[in-house]
Amino acid sequence: MKKRYLYLLLLPGLLFLTVFMVIPILSMIGTTFHDNGTFSIKGYVDFFKDDYFIKILLTTLRVSLLTTIICILIGFPVSYYISKLQARKKAVFLLLTIFPLLTSPVVRSFSWMIIIGKNGVLNKLLLGAGLINQPLEILYTPTAIIIGLVHLFLPLVIVTLVGVMENIEMDLLQAAESLGASKLGVFLKIVVPLCVPGLVIGSILVFVGSFTAYTTPALLGGKQRVISTFLYQNAITLNDWKLASIVATIMIVVTFIIISIMNGVAKKLNPKG
Repeated sequence: MKKRYLYLLLLPGLLFLTVFMVIPILSMIGTTFHDNGTFSIKGYVDFFKDDYFIKILLTTLRVSLLTTIICILIGFPVSYYISKLQARKKAVFLLLTIFPLLTSPVVRSFSWMIIIGKNGVLNKLLLGAGLINQPLEILYTPTAIIIGLVHLFLPLVIVTLVGVMENIEMDLLQAAESLGASKLGVFLKIVVPLCVPGLVIGSILVFVGSFTAYTTPALLGGKQRVISTFLYQNAITLNDWKLASIVATIMIVVTFIIISIMNGVAKKLNPKG
């Protein structure tokens, strides 16, 4: 089959995405620039002038960024350990890593409510041990949301990084050590740079997922608003579809900006790709 005919195989997928994703999104974005039949950006101006809206946006960005950093810090050493195991042990550890993904985010969020609630398991243990005098206020805070999101997205980071680390040749690491490099030097100067593609992909998956997640913030955050729960509130509860569309558009733009920044950082860290 000639190469130009291979592109025809893309048509069904492109047609589906165009009809059911691209056109609806563009139509939604278009409505945000109309006010009484005329072109206007008043909705965006009002959004960025309102301190309450800005606070929600900044809270969401902070939660997403901290979730991404924590997932990378925890996932990187775990992935490195798993990648060095024998095939059978590696399969077992990967199965244990993927297993939480088979559980609904709703179930996982409710389990965290039982653990970190005011009368939850964690507070009862700390109070019983005499480490605290009063229950910790964790549930319905940004901290609770971060805990739930880390639990939700950490497996994605581990699986992504294991796939990258498996392709690092052991001969390369042994050669560096034979030339006098310490184990820490080999890790920082060879392993980490070679893992940049996996770090970027994992970071994008976690950040975008955390930025747009709804179930976990809604259950663990309570009245603590993030941009996804704010979008739901305006669309479903308040029936303000204009503001909901503006919020959705801002989410899309921020997502593309973050992805571009991460790709730029990856090029700086690994210019040769």
